Amino acid sequence: MLKKERAARVLERLEELYPETPIPLDHADPFTLLVAVVLSAQCTDKKVNEITPELFRQAPTAKAMWKLGEQQILEIIRPLGLSKQKAKSLARLSEIIETEHNGRVPETFEALELLPGVGHKTASVVMSQAFGHPAFPVDTHIHRLAQRWGLTNGKNVSQTEADLKKLFPETSWNKLHLQIIFYGREHCTARGCDGTRCAICRELYPNRKRPVETKKA
Repeated sequence: MLKKERAARVLERLEELYPETPIPLDHADPFTLLVAVVLSAQCTDKKVNEITPELFRQAPTAKAMWKLGEQQILEIIRPLGLSKQKAKSLARLSEIIETEHNGRVPETFEALELLPGVGHKTASVVMSQAFGHPAFPVDTHIHRLAQRWGLTNGKNVSQTEADLKKLFPETSWNKLHLQIIFYGREHCTARGCDGTRCAICRELYPNRKRPVETKKA
């Protein structure tokens, strides 16, 4: 099966499994989505969703988050990993959004990636899910599955993103990245599948005998 054929089969199977793709992080608008994604670094979505209701109750806007301040943010998000750095980033990015962007989350990759705590993946999530711009955020699940499915050589997440964008139609990116994440969490997990066990891996590579060694992101 050629790479393009594998990609087409993946798209077909994931659309059957996940016709709807709700965003796993609870949010109400671009700002709360941005905050939730920043908090999700090295943390489960479930844990973030347990913490954000109180944070958003006290600070639903950039102005309110800035006024809340780093220390109070830290008190709320302390159960999350990297809480000190995240509190610092949230306080500072909220100040920048309020003072330099009139309180609105910027709608460009360039401006988003200048915000503290916001890398390319976070910016891609916000651009795709908050604003509807085509983007293909690559997390550890997508990086792992793209290698198992023979869609990338997996040298790094930037290469994986570029390879996937070439293989899949732009109109599918925003939904597909969530579909792959859902599948990676439910069926093709880091330990539960090694490239030979889940349904899609078996369909794409029915004769594969050896496990796929995932190159780290």
